[in-house]
Amino acid sequence: MAIQANGQPLRAMKHGIAQCLHCHRLLHLRNIPRNQRALCPRCGGDVSFRKPQSIARTWAWVITAMVLLVPANVLPVMTVISLRQGEPDTIFSGILSLIDAGMYPIAAVVFIASIVVPVLKLVGIIVLLLVVQLKLKMSPRQCTVTYRWIEFIGRWSMLDLFMISILVTLVDLGSIASITAGAGATAFAGVVVTTIIAVSSFDTRLIWDLETSRE
Repeated sequence: MAIQANGQPLRAMKHGIAQCLHCHRLLHLRNIPRNQRALCPRCGGDVSFRKPQSIARTWAWVITAMVLLVPANVLPVMTVISLRQGEPDTIFSGILSLIDAGMYPIAAVVFIASIVVPVLKLVGIIVLLLVVQLKLKMSPRQCTVTYRWIEFIGRWSMLDLFMISILVTLVDLGSIASITAGAGATAFAGVVVTTIIAVSSFDTRLIWDLETSRE
């Protein structure tokens, strides 16, 4: 990062430099207002100093994920039938069944991937949104680390979906044993997808813009 004589970092936006989010080419947009976009001459993608309507889009996806989180935990995610006996299981009841069966490591993995991770991701994204909107006094570095952590753990929410899809595919013995996915699994998949989109919609450069405004 280039440093000015007074020790403050140079801001690309201040000098009219923007990056194409598609091919990552740097472009000079000195004569274009901040709220307008330009086209990249290399890939034809939209170029702007900041992601357009980043805050509004992120909030929309976060609210959608919060709404989907209710049926994901209330509706059954999987039904296991063995010798014509079985009943639907929600995420929580499935965890309790694993604990009763003595499968503590698997129960811990399901609990972390299905309950802890989605909730922490939503809380983390909401905190970042509030920091930007309300200009809360939180270190930009801490916010950036929080964002990277949210982005990293997001992929692990797919563990449950992979497990359900594999079990549904492998266990199909007719009346002897079968496993079917429930509506809760679809809702949970929606939570995973919407949180991933919410994270990608958030523009982390808005965090560092706050530092500039405080100078």
